[in-house]
Amino acid sequence: MARRKKGSRVHGWVFLDKPPGMGSTQAVAMVRRAFNAQKAGHAGTLDPLATGLLAIALGEATKTVPYMADAAKAYTFTVRWGEATETCDAEGSVCATSPVRPASHEIIDVLPGFTGQIEQAPPAYSAIKIDGQRAYDLARAGEQLEMAKRPVYIESLTLTGCPDEDHASFEVTCGKGTYVRSLARDIAKALGSEGHVTALRRIATGAVSIGQCVAAGAFDEANAHSLCDLLHPLETVLGHLPVVELDEVSAARVAHGNPLQAGAGGQYCNGDELLLTRACAPLAIAQVRDAVIQPVRVFQLGD
Repeated sequence: MARRKKGSRVHGWVFLDKPPGMGSTQAVAMVRRAFNAQKAGHAGTLDPLATGLLAIALGEATKTVPYMADAAKAYTFTVRWGEATETCDAEGSVCATSPVRPASHEIIDVLPGFTGQIEQAPPAYSAIKIDGQRAYDLARAGEQLEMAKRPVYIESLTLTGCPDEDHASFEVTCGKGTYVRSLARDIAKALGSEGHVTALRRIATGAVSIGQCVAAGAFDEANAHSLCDLLHPLETVLGHLPVVELDEVSAARVAHGNPLQAGAGGQYCNGDELLLTRACAPLAIAQVRDAVIQPVRVFQLGD
């Protein structure tokens, strides 16, 4: 007989406005503990110094994490000119300096070179694995790492202010795998200076914005009733998928992972993804394959 998992069967998303100093794993543990949830995970790590939108999935919503992890993300960030650090942010030791302080028009002139598809080397202090080990572990052990460049996509990059000659603020919308710390470092290099990130805030992931987030302090005073108000349905992050409402017979087949003929879902192209529902409740994410609708992620939302 299978052992029953500890905790409650809670399903949905919590959008947390992560405060500075809290790690992403710590944030997930806090939310999971508040809901006494059996399962929890997040869609996109935020460094402890970073703030803003951390999307945390509970229960069956963990099956939809890839749709948030792969979504475009928007950030605001501030760069401190004249100093490079080992970590490319304010946590690291200064490793290079420059007297150059770029003017706003010079900054604006270089930004087009950092939009679209670009090549970017991740920071040495990152979670990327090298020969099975995290890069940050190797860097902390004193190894000199040559981080290979990789393609990333920058949808937009805007200078939003220059509060003083030492700092500039930006807003960026970027694709999966982009490191804002690397972006700041490379912008500074292009301007003949050095630089590192002093503030970083995620303001959007996909269609979810910072305005939908709840502060971490809400969980200190939350009760069972108020917790329900903090939970978003798992299909919140699936709004881009066509919805196919099924009858009882088709829904029963899907619940057991069985395919349907594509005619059951209308006219869709090979490879299309669909959200299958019954009585408006999510049943599964499916993909059209050779005129067959094949469930690929089936949700178990019952008790």
